[in-house]
Amino acid sequence: MSGDASHRSAKGDAPHCNLCAHLATSWDARFPYACRSYGFKSRAMPCEEVLRLDGEPCQGFAAKSERVSEKRRSR
Repeated sequence: MSGDASHRSAKGDAPHCNLCAHLATSWDARFPYACRSYGFKSRAMPCEEVLRLDGEPCQGFAAKSERVSEKRRSR
């Protein structure tokens, strides 16, 4: 992870999943969030689950590319 704090959550303790390229939406209503990096689905944001289970912030964060971000904003 870079030293830039822009990918961090408001608490500053974990990366923010909404800015991560690995975040996905699951079709399973019981587990609406998915992490492609770690390969799991959850009820809470994946970064929160990783912090809860490992006790450390997510190490799989990868910032979304600007091109993807711009494409989604233009919808």
